[in-house]
Amino acid sequence: MDLELKGKRAVVTGGSRGIGLAVADRLAAEGSSVALVARDRVALDKAAEQVARHGTAVFVRPTDTRDDGDVRAMVEDVVAALGGVDILVNAAAEPAAGAVPPLAELTDDALRVEIETKVLGYLRCARAVAPHMTAAGWGRIVNVSGLAARLTGSIVGSIRNVAVVAMTKNLADELGRSGITVTAVHPGMTVTERVSEFHAGMAERAGVTAEEITARFAASTSIGRLITAEEVADVVTFLASPRSVAISGDAIPVGGGSRGTIHY
Repeated sequence: MDLELKGKRAVVTGGSRGIGLAVADRLAAEGSSVALVARDRVALDKAAEQVARHGTAVFVRPTDTRDDGDVRAMVEDVVAALGGVDILVNAAAEPAAGAVPPLAELTDDALRVEIETKVLGYLRCARAVAPHMTAAGWGRIVNVSGLAARLTGSIVGSIRNVAVVAMTKNLADELGRSGITVTAVHPGMTVTERVSEFHAGMAERAGVTAEEITARFAASTSIGRLITAEEVADVVTFLASPRSVAISGDAIPVGGGSRGTIHY
């Protein structure tokens, strides 16, 4: 299937590593020009070398999505460099992997940081690109949320991801008549460099191997293994394409299936 992405111009936040980088790479492979956005210039430059192998334009713009002025300036720079923006993939957020504090130890700032980065950061980027997409009469916004929106176990993780889904639906209804669809994906525990480091740390503390830790998480999926960042990127790339017009306002799980739960 031709995803009709050749010549499209995409902004991928969190594009220096993990799921964001995998998405940027897939979009470039399909013929899209890509703006890689993250805070770390060194990591961005390294990512750009990987993405550029597909032969499409790659623009690097260090940006802090917690700063609205920086976000707006970034979008203007992307438009100047690439000629416009058709696709936004919001993936700039701290990874969910890590120790989950009990209520008594949970600080206000733990949630504030997540809302500022993942929720408001996504909103700032969508707000900045929407006028350009509206003027063109077409656009795709894909928000990387997470399965914590559907699971207990992390108060902060659930709140931030549910908020992303609520934002997604509101934006979809507001922007849809302008030719813009807005969707979200819910990765579960995904194979990335950071998750591998997390599993290694857990294994050391538990006195087991990292493979055993990974197997425990894999057992909670319907397919019996963890999904890779590239497999998440396959779904995101479809949602970013013209072929996905039938889907808007919805959140799609991309974690290999959650055993024992039914969503309808």
